[in-house]
Amino acid sequence: MHKTFPALALAALAATPAALSAQSTVAVPVPVIQGTKLDIVATGETRRVPDVAVINAGVVTQGADAASAMRENAQRMARVTAALKKAGIADRDIQTSTVNLQPQYRYGENVPPVITGYQATNTVTVRFRDVGKSGTILDALVAEGANQINGPSLQIDKPEAAEDEARVDAIKKARARAVLYAGAAGLKVKRILSISEAGGYAPPPPMPYVMASRGKAEADTAIAPGEQTVGVTVTVSFELE
Repeated sequence: MHKTFPALALAALAATPAALSAQSTVAVPVPVIQGTKLDIVATGETRRVPDVAVINAGVVTQGADAASAMRENAQRMARVTAALKKAGIADRDIQTSTVNLQPQYRYGENVPPVITGYQATNTVTVRFRDVGKSGTILDALVAEGANQINGPSLQIDKPEAAEDEARVDAIKKARARAVLYAGAAGLKVKRILSISEAGGYAPPPPMPYVMASRGKAEADTAIAPGEQTVGVTVTVSFELE
């Protein structure tokens, strides 16, 4: 049994990939609007307790020459890394972020600067997957020689489910607002014409690390995770009639 195809369809089937790739624009159908167009911007939110803490911990050392500064730095950094692993931090959660060596100068008036020594810096980025223990581990790092700490940055490890909840909340808010506007204008919502999204989860900036007072031997630096807001903003175009 033979089937007859329209000539236009045959021409489309015969088009080569090269011919298709030569097209520089793609036509997108525009919805035909017979009623009133209403654009609503709405933000949906949900909250989560952060389950990951990220910090930068490093060692800064001084030496009379470059070799001695780097040597002492490497020894102290080895103790810091060993303390992290002893605390149960996995290798995948420890990443070197900075290794730096800089000369130190003495400046005088009308004379060239003179090198007086060298400063070595080695910094690692560490992810704590047990936020409750991160304060105790930070104190242990300082005890082992870490003298440069930035953070922690408290984060949500897998924010996708929270983002989806925020999306649903945003659409509900947008539709409710559209119904409100339509009712006030003596109209009703007919359909959604388009939806676009902006935003999403972004971890807040790191908090400053402050060593707790050692008035008691059992005092530890406390890290309170609190809650974080996950928000998604949508722009929804409605047709009213």
